[in-house]
Amino acid sequence: MKKFVLVGLLMSIVLAMSCGDDGPVFFSIEDDIALGKQVRDQIAEDTSFVILDPEQYAFAYNFMNAMRDEILASPEIQYDTLFEWEIYIIHDDETLNAFATPGGYIYVYTGLIKFLEQSDDLAGVLGHEIAHSDRRHSVRQLQTQLGISTLLSIALGEDPDKLSEVVGTISGNLAGLTFSRNHESEADEYSVRYLESTPYQCDGAKSFFEKLLEEELTGSQPAFLSTHPDPEDRVEDISALAGTFPSCTGKAQVNQQSFLSLKVNLPR
Repeated sequence: MKKFVLVGLLMSIVLAMSCGDDGPVFFSIEDDIALGKQVRDQIAEDTSFVILDPEQYAFAYNFMNAMRDEILASPEIQYDTLFEWEIYIIHDDETLNAFATPGGYIYVYTGLIKFLEQSDDLAGVLGHEIAHSDRRHSVRQLQTQLGISTLLSIALGEDPDKLSEVVGTISGNLAGLTFSRNHESEADEYSVRYLESTPYQCDGAKSFFEKLLEEELTGSQPAFLSTHPDPEDRVEDISALAGTFPSCTGKAQVNQQSFLSLKVNLPR
């Protein structure tokens, strides 16, 4: 009888997971945190990721961390005290990208920072990435890509060799994760919600799309701002949602001089 119940439970989980990207997350929050730390350590050892030294580029990290803390003060954040929320800046001026791992590790490329024009834009993108971690989109996507059996071996700690192999695969592929339409829309939505309680413009994320459209770069835009939904639709949706919050209107631009100093002080 117990065996029948267990098989039935597993089948229910498999069926639920096959019903789309909003099925149950197989990992616990503790698993998210543990996996995120392992991915962070793997990325630190991977020479294809050139991480700026926090001491040498203290101004950049202080600016980014202060912005992160303002966003994390939002009551909409679920795991503000549980996830690490560490920010790492990757030196690559050719890449307009950012990505988030399970457990709240955020990676931003220098190419993206230099491409943006206002501090509000960076806050919008940072809010978008925080949402991917906080709403657990990253682990949901990895769950879909890697499969149940692989994640079970990680969660149960049954195969350390496989764990090392999987962590290597994750660190190599996270920057290229393509989220579903629902997850991208939700990350856009929560970026607006997070920024509502900050000094930054709530619709900061839309400026990136607008610049992509102006410069006709939509065909090569990064995975974290995929073409589904359409960039024009995302601009409209972000603007419409921001307009529903009275506190989002009439905000003055903040930290613009510091943001320009950030861009100038990044390596060439």
